Amino acid sequence: MGRKACMTMMMAAIVTGLCACTEKTEITTDMNGSGATDNDNFQIRMTKSVPAQYFSEATEQGQVVRIEYDSRDYTCDNHPATRKPAYVYLPYGYDESRSYDVIYLMHGWTGRAEDTFETLGGAQKNILDWMIQQGDCRPVIVVSPTWDKDNRAKDWGESCEEIAVFYNGYENDLIPAVESRFSTYAETTDRAGIVASRDHRAFGGFSLGSVTTWYIFEHCFDLQRFFLPMSGDSWHVTTFGGQTAPEQTAQFLASVVQASPYGTDNGFHVWHAVGTQDARFYQTHNQAMACLQLTDVFTPHNFSYHQREGGQHDYNSVVKFVYNTLPFFFPDEEQQSFTRTSRISDVMNDPAFGDCGRLIFPVDEGYWSGETLEQLRLVWYNYIDPEKTVEICNYLKAHTGSAFLDIYTETEKQADPQKRNTGLFFFRGSPGAPFSVCNAGGAFAYVGAMHDSFPHALELSKLGYNAFALIYRPDNAYEDLARAITYIYDHADELGVSASGYSLWGGSAGARMAAVLGNAGYLRQLTGRKDIPQAAAVIMQYTGYNTVSQQDAATYACVGTNDGIASWRTMQRRLQSLSALGIPTEFHAYDGLPHGFGLGTGTVAEGWIADAVRFWKAQIDN
Repeated sequence: MGRKACMTMMMAAIVTGLCACTEKTEITTDMNGSGATDNDNFQIRMTKSVPAQYFSEATEQGQVVRIEYDSRDYTCDNHPATRKPAYVYLPYGYDESRSYDVIYLMHGWTGRAEDTFETLGGAQKNILDWMIQQGDCRPVIVVSPTWDKDNRAKDWGESCEEIAVFYNGYENDLIPAVESRFSTYAETTDRAGIVASRDHRAFGGFSLGSVTTWYIFEHCFDLQRFFLPMSGDSWHVTTFGGQTAPEQTAQFLASVVQASPYGTDNGFHVWHAVGTQDARFYQTHNQAMACLQLTDVFTPHNFSYHQREGGQHDYNSVVKFVYNTLPFFFPDEEQQSFTRTSRISDVMNDPAFGDCGRLIFPVDEGYWSGETLEQLRLVWYNYIDPEKTVEICNYLKAHTGSAFLDIYTETEKQADPQKRNTGLFFFRGSPGAPFSVCNAGGAFAYVGAMHDSFPHALELSKLGYNAFALIYRPDNAYEDLARAITYIYDHADELGVSASGYSLWGGSAGARMAAVLGNAGYLRQLTGRKDIPQAAAVIMQYTGYNTVSQQDAATYACVGTNDGIASWRTMQRRLQSLSALGIPTEFHAYDGLPHGFGLGTGTVAEGWIADAVRFWKAQIDN
């Protein structure tokens, strides 16, 4: 995948990943700008950040209970009896009269059964609580077992022996013990009952737990529909075979699929994940890329490969992978009601949105096209992400009671009906955190929010910041932004946001809006107020705005070098002029990108929003 080309005075250091235990060998694959392989059907997908608030305690908390069950030491020929522990997360409001999905999560080498819920100060439990409370996924039971016969850390050799035979205890002992005691979809816990309920079961693991997951895939493929191997490969062909013998390993895994009646597009899904700085990167990466080449077996419907940018070989990556995976494995249908094939007209007319549904997409219909969410196209914009479009629509529906705010009164709207085409969509972060106002572009002809402001606001909310996406009148854009800032400032306590340290974001025309209202003089002029503080930072994407003033705010800017609308050199010269005035700036130009790349997902610009947030935070801290 491409890396950012920062047009700064200093060259960024290139950090290469480390490979543990074996010689580094990487499969090379031709990649295009979106991260797709040369068959153009697959994509290396980057994970989303966990919202900052999810690491704190939720209002609705589940509980973790410890159980013990009878098992055997399957490394010995006579299988001596043993008794093993497992830790079971039960969601808030657990009710034995209903059935729950279940996922088994295996620790790594030297780990114990309790690690899943004790590591990182209990972060995994907090995240699960928040996900279920927010409707990110269905209420789910999470089981943390161990392969160790006595739940003690073993040396490498003994642990490798135990993971290779754990599948016996998983089928014969663990599933029956858990699913006869707690309410899952298994009506019986013999093999027939377990297989019959496989659509509601998943198995995953980290490091040696990931290798264990591949043994489960090999020996117990029919017992669950979903697999979550994190930072590890299959060792059927040879130890570290995913790295050193990826093609043979992928062929073997394909044979497992082909031998099963459930080896169809909808019969299973492997969600394979690794951090880009993980010491086990190539064990995971090489195997995943080899699997992606077997397009007759591993399709986009049953196999996906995910990377966490900067992720290392630790539990920080684990909790983030679990956060990204559960909504896919076990979506909350009541909350996640829209899909890629949902009709745009159905979203706009959904009763949950009331009158604001029509504002989710451009009011000026001549600037967009497509019948379904995955077919959405916006004039002048590239890289529209259907998955992000679906996520945004579902988020807005799930938070419909608080997501839309009128910035004009009914009297004002009666006097000027065009003001009915305005408002703020609120993507809530942590209580009391600073806010941002995101302004989409559209050449002051329309508002391209679905690609150029909604995604930014959603990602900022996940980082704990309160974010507002402004729907404005193209002919009165500056007036509407001034009103939005005034509205948020005057209702800060009611909205639960900090009235100071805010930022203004925008792309193209929206970037001009942010720059103008970020100027202290224009802010006073357009709001008619002297008490509203200047923005701490302005975050701009791809615009040719070149006015410079001593009263301008600290400014971060990014643009593509192949932008035919906004020259990167024009943007760079403006920031150099601001810097000469002593105003903090940061500038990035991304090689080859055209106009309107948005979040830049799957491009050389991916991750720019994290840079921008760091810049904003630095201005607040100063």
